[in-house]
Amino acid sequence: MYRVFESLDALVTVVEEARSLPMTANCVVPRGDVLELLDDVREAIPGELDDAQDVLDRRDEIVSEAQQEADETRSSATEEAERLLAEAREEADRLVSAAREEAEQTVAQARHEAERAVSEGRRIHAETTDRARAEAERLAEAGRAAHDRYIADGQAEQARLVSQSDVVQAARAEAARIVDTADGEADRLRRECDGYVDAKLAEFEDSLTKALRTVSRGRTQIWRSGSPNGTPAPSLGRNGSGPASGLSGTGMDLID
Repeated sequence: MYRVFESLDALVTVVEEARSLPMTANCVVPRGDVLELLDDVREAIPGELDDAQDVLDRRDEIVSEAQQEADETRSSATEEAERLLAEAREEADRLVSAAREEAEQTVAQARHEAERAVSEGRRIHAETTDRARAEAERLAEAGRAAHDRYIADGQAEQARLVSQSDVVQAARAEAARIVDTADGEADRLRRECDGYVDAKLAEFEDSLTKALRTVSRGRTQIWRSGSPNGTPAPSLGRNGSGPASGLSGTGMDLID
């Protein structure tokens, strides 16, 4: 086709550049050049026409081959897509199973740790309570002994002073002062005992609260993360710290 176009362009150029005849629209062209260009066109056109005719004759065959190739490509692509989809589903099922197993192990470990922490807290609570009770009883006993001693001393002093007629009033006043002092000392010892017991219980309460908070954070994280198979996590309670099934999420339900 390029040869045909080139010959036609050359022929047009020859006609355009030909010398015009005076008083007419005719022109004088070189016959040899024009005939040579026409021969080139004549030689080139049959081959192109034959090729075009071959394409037209094989049009249905070419279309059929293209359609068949397209069908085969589509079928192969469909099979490949189904294979990849099946592999993806198998991999997804495997990952979900592994994630579920890991979640169950994590929950079991968290429960074991919570039970251990609660048991340890109970043991510490019992030991601290026993020590505080023993200390309180010791201090109370000491206070009572001191109180009784002061009372006895006051009574003895009062009796001695009463035996002296000239200092009876002073003795009574001193006895009352001694009794008041003894009562004040006994009250002070009781307050110190109560303060000591309260401080020990506060320390234990703080330790137990920290441990329960750690357990609560672990359980809350487990409940909020949900199961990895796509199902939503259990709904939280009103305070947002535990499941709505009644667990408080603080670990006190385990203690109870």
